Amino acid sequence: MNEKSPLQRQSDIFDIVVVGAGPGGYVAAIRAAQHGLRVAVVERAELGGVCANWGCIPTKAMLHGADVAHAIEESAALGFAVAGVAFDMGSLVGFSRKVVARLTGGIASLLDANGIEVVRGSATVAGKGRVRVDLPDGVGRDLRADHIIVATGARPRSIPGVVPDGDRIWTSTDALRPADRPASLVVIGSGAIGVEFASLYRDLGTEVILLEAAPAILPVEDAAVSAFVEKQFTARGIAVHTGVSIDSVQAGPASVEVRFRTAAGADVSTVAERVLVATGVAANSEGLGLAELGVRFDRGFVVTDEWCRTAVAGLYAVGDVAGAPCLAHKASHEAVVCVDRIVGEPGVHPLDRDYIPGCTYSRPQVASLGLTEKQARETGRPLQVGVFDLVANGKALALNEPSGFVKTIFDGETGELLGAHLVGPEVTEMIQGFGIARGLEATAESLADIVFAHPTVSEAMHESVLAALGRSLHWPPAKATAAR
Repeated sequence: MNEKSPLQRQSDIFDIVVVGAGPGGYVAAIRAAQHGLRVAVVERAELGGVCANWGCIPTKAMLHGADVAHAIEESAALGFAVAGVAFDMGSLVGFSRKVVARLTGGIASLLDANGIEVVRGSATVAGKGRVRVDLPDGVGRDLRADHIIVATGARPRSIPGVVPDGDRIWTSTDALRPADRPASLVVIGSGAIGVEFASLYRDLGTEVILLEAAPAILPVEDAAVSAFVEKQFTARGIAVHTGVSIDSVQAGPASVEVRFRTAAGADVSTVAERVLVATGVAANSEGLGLAELGVRFDRGFVVTDEWCRTAVAGLYAVGDVAGAPCLAHKASHEAVVCVDRIVGEPGVHPLDRDYIPGCTYSRPQVASLGLTEKQARETGRPLQVGVFDLVANGKALALNEPSGFVKTIFDGETGELLGAHLVGPEVTEMIQGFGIARGLEATAESLADIVFAHPTVSEAMHESVLAALGRSLHWPPAKATAAR
C-alpha cells in the first residue's frame, strides 16, 4: 500500500479507487470487492452512468412504447378493432424514468452490499496513487490507492457550428425527455443512436428525416444489413439521405432549418420542429489531470494496452473513455479483465474488441459480431458465406415479422466463425449464440450438428450455417443470395 502521511486518514486509504460509476466503473468496483480489496468509487452524477440513466436503458424503455404503437397499428391483421387510441408522451417518458430509478437503485444496493464506499464529487488524479475529490459541500478529500481505474465514459458529440440547446436542437439526452412528441424531426447521424431514435419517433407518429455523411446508414454494419435497414426505413416513411454534408442548422422560435448538400451535389433546405444530433460521442477525459501525468490520448480517448493499463504505472482506463466500441457490455467486460489482471487472477484473457457484439434496437433490430463480409474478403481467406431469409422462418411468419435475415461468414478452410450479421425481430436476443460459438471455437460443421428448437426465430441461425456449407434445408440454393 502507499505510505500515508501523518495527516492522511485511514478511511482515505484504499486498494483501488475507481473514478466513474457507469457500467465500467461500478462493475470494476464490485469485482475488486469480490477479491477482498478495499474499494472506493467516485461519481459526480448518477450511479449507473449514461447507460443506465440517459442511454441504453431509458432508450429501450421508450422503444418498448414504440413497439406497442406498432402493435396497435398492425392489430387489425390479427382481428382486433382498435379505435380512439390516445397517446401521452409524458406517460412514456415517466415510464422510462421509473425503469431508470429502479435500476440505479439496484446499483446503489449492490455497491453497498459489497462494502464499496461511494464518494460523491468531482475527481482529479492528482499524482501517483492519489485522487483528489471536490465534494459538493466545497470540501476536498484525498483518496490514496496503489491502483486507480478511470471509467468516466463519454458524452454526445456535436458537429462544428451546431450547438444543442435542449429545446430545438437535441442531444440524445434531450430526446429521452421531450415535453411532447414533435410533429417532425431531423436526425443527423445514423449510427446505432440515430437509427434507434429515428425508428422510435417514426413509430410514435413523427415525420422523420435521417441524414448521414457516410455512403450508407449504420456504416459499421455489413453492407447487406445497412441496405436492408434503409429499405425498411424508407418503406416506413422515413426519408433517408446518405452521403450528405451539413451546411447549417438554424434554430428559430418554433422550428429548425437544416441546410445540407446531397451526395449528388444538390443543395437542400428542410424545416422541422426538432433536430437531433447523433454524430457519436466524445471521451470524458478532460479535467482529470491525466495529460499532466503522461497519459497518452487518441482523438481524446485514453490509450491503453490489452490489460487496460495506461502509460502511467498503476493507472488504468476502461469503457468509453478508453475508446471504441463505446458499448456498456464492453466496458463491463474490460472492468473485470482489468481488475482480475491487477490481482493476478489465473486464466485471464485480454478482450478481443473485434468480437464484441453490437446491437441496434430499431425496427428492424440489428445484431452483429466479428467481421463484415467486406472485411473478411480483405483478409484474403477463402470464405463460406451463408444467408437465410426470415420469410422462410415459421416463427417469424407467425409473429407477422418475416422481414430480415441471418448471415454467417466462415473461413472456408478451418471453419472458423469470422462474422455473424442478423437483422429482424428480436435478433439482439440471438447474437449471443454466435458469441458463445466463437468463444468455444465452434466451426461451421460443429454448429451444423446443433439441434435448434422449432418453431423459433433462432432456427434461422442454424439455416444460415447450413447455407454456408451449401446445404440449407429451407432456402432454395438458387435464391441463397437474395437477402443480400
